[in-house]
Amino acid sequence: MEDWLFKKDDYIPKGKSDKFIDKSIFSILKVLSHIKRKDKFKNGFLYRINPAIKLAFMMLNIIFLSMSRNFTYVLAIDIYFLLLLSMLDAGEIKSILLLSIVIPIFTFIMLIPSIVMGNSINSMILILKIFGTIMIANIFSATTKWSHITRSLKIFFVPDIFILVFDITVKYIYILGQFALDMFYSLKLRSIGKNNRKYTSVPKIMGNLFLKSNEMGEEMYSAMECRGFTGEYTTVSNFKITVRDVLYASASVLLIVFYFYTKGLKA
Repeated sequence: MEDWLFKKDDYIPKGKSDKFIDKSIFSILKVLSHIKRKDKFKNGFLYRINPAIKLAFMMLNIIFLSMSRNFTYVLAIDIYFLLLLSMLDAGEIKSILLLSIVIPIFTFIMLIPSIVMGNSINSMILILKIFGTIMIANIFSATTKWSHITRSLKIFFVPDIFILVFDITVKYIYILGQFALDMFYSLKLRSIGKNNRKYTSVPKIMGNLFLKSNEMGEEMYSAMECRGFTGEYTTVSNFKITVRDVLYASASVLLIVFYFYTKGLKA
């Protein structure tokens, strides 16, 4: 045997930085946990409201909010949904408020010339509308499971192809996200020493994800074909109307009535 086989290996790899891999892992975990959290059942007033009722009045409130030119009505809508927002978990309140405030700030910056020219009331109404619309949509998203949203769309006669694409997209984002997470873990475990070319692994991971999604798509198509899928998306709905549903619907109806009351009033 060669002499070098009996010598002690004193190789010490150079220090490495896994910031790129770690950030990628944390980003994927954040998305996956967000999707997973949306499909868990929670207790609370807003979480237990009939999703079909929430979807209907979310759309109506956004429509009437966008059409209104009355400052009082727009302010009333924002205050009402801020009260509803206070019923959510602390983490969700923080994330929704952050998103609802950041975007109107950019709108305010763009409207500064209009405000300087004296059009301050209309500019403020526009900012409050954007703030309210983002908050309404995010409250609905935070308090409704993905599967319940799908059922609600079916109740309102949304085309089956749209529901199918929406449902499969959410599921595939989660499945492919787990697959990408496994590849990043493998890359981290196999990275020895200093490597300044870790960024080159991104196109390879994306290519593998594309091949995996294509393979899964073909398998799903074959499975649907074997089961006699005809393009009709069916779902079983067990939604029941409760007291909290009536209270929520009544408050939303009052806001709609208030819109028509303030329609002819000056801002």
